Amino acid sequence: MSTETTPTEVDATSARADSADRDQARTTSANPEMVPFPAQVRTVIARGWDRLEVLLTGRYHATYGLAVTRILIGLTGLGLILTNFNARHYAFGVGSAWSGEIADPKSDFPNIWLFSLFHRVVTVPPLFTAMMIGLAILAIVVTLGWRTRIVLPFYLILWVSFIELNDGAGDQGDNAYRMFLIALLFADTTRQWSLDARRRSRRHRDDGGEASDRAGNDPEVHGTTGGSRWRWVMIMAHNLAIVVLTFQVCAIYMSGGLYKAGGAAWQHGFAVCNPLHTQQFGTWPVLSELVTAWGPMVVMISWASVLFQCAFPFMLFNRWTRIAGLLGILSFHLGIALLMGLPWFSLTMIAVDAIFIRDRTFAHLGARLRTCLSAGLHNRRHSTSAMPRPGAPPCPKETNIRQSRVSLEP
Repeated sequence: MSTETTPTEVDATSARADSADRDQARTTSANPEMVPFPAQVRTVIARGWDRLEVLLTGRYHATYGLAVTRILIGLTGLGLILTNFNARHYAFGVGSAWSGEIADPKSDFPNIWLFSLFHRVVTVPPLFTAMMIGLAILAIVVTLGWRTRIVLPFYLILWVSFIELNDGAGDQGDNAYRMFLIALLFADTTRQWSLDARRRSRRHRDDGGEASDRAGNDPEVHGTTGGSRWRWVMIMAHNLAIVVLTFQVCAIYMSGGLYKAGGAAWQHGFAVCNPLHTQQFGTWPVLSELVTAWGPMVVMISWASVLFQCAFPFMLFNRWTRIAGLLGILSFHLGIALLMGLPWFSLTMIAVDAIFIRDRTFAHLGARLRTCLSAGLHNRRHSTSAMPRPGAPPCPKETNIRQSRVSLEP
């Protein structure tokens, strides 16, 4: 006996199967325990990989922070050159031959051809002075952000060649400065507050395209202009440079904090007092006496510096702890710059700390500053226009007052 199936029954059967599949999928999504564990692990890994890919290649991050880093790094190099310019021959030139650095340098950099430019001309004072002036000009160009992709490598080479002339005249800030410069070679530090950004914005307007927005997005990144097929490589290099800078800063703070925590002077809270009363670091004796006059204040400063340095990497994960950590580290560096006479080391570290401030915060502060400046200029222009011109006739009210005074006189 044969059984025939009508088309209506086939449709009903397929509809019931689809409904059963949907119910099963809904049940599976509602009960993740029913999904095999390896499948859940693969899903989590895939989602994490997608998020990491978007984070690294989606857009430029910390564009304002890196602009501040570039500006402060350039100002640090310029300031160090200017403050040592009068004593350049004694500190780095022929006058430092007594240290033996010219004949037998302690650093290996002068033995490398690329980093031996200053070492070759150190015995010729006019040429040495000209190269120092050229290095200062490069620092200004880096600060302004003009052709930074091309200028920054030359600045790094000349800077290392200059600073390694006298190993005894440097400090750990020079090492950090060099490491930060190497990382900045792979980042685009001119997307904000630079002459390069102004040039790109003008070119986009002339071509009929939109300029880069303040969140770091670029029309070239999202395929609105030609030649952006491999643009993601530049974005990834930029964002990985931020990761490297973050690791370097956190490693410096953590290692410094742990090293201090192992010392008895820091454990008992009087470590800050010792260097401030030495001739080398006590640059302001009166201020040093004022800061160290109250014992509990010395203890609080000593312990707070250790705690902030050790906890700084962990304070970056939350907005409010990040703000507290940045304010604490800023106060720490300002104290070092003012009390211990190490302004260029402090400015170098402050420059890189700027990458931890969000772009929207910088954009908001910039908008507020522009508003205040425009309001001040408007008020000044308004007050200037309201002032009577020399030789102009008095206003009617002033004329009536003068006439009434004349009529009351005897």
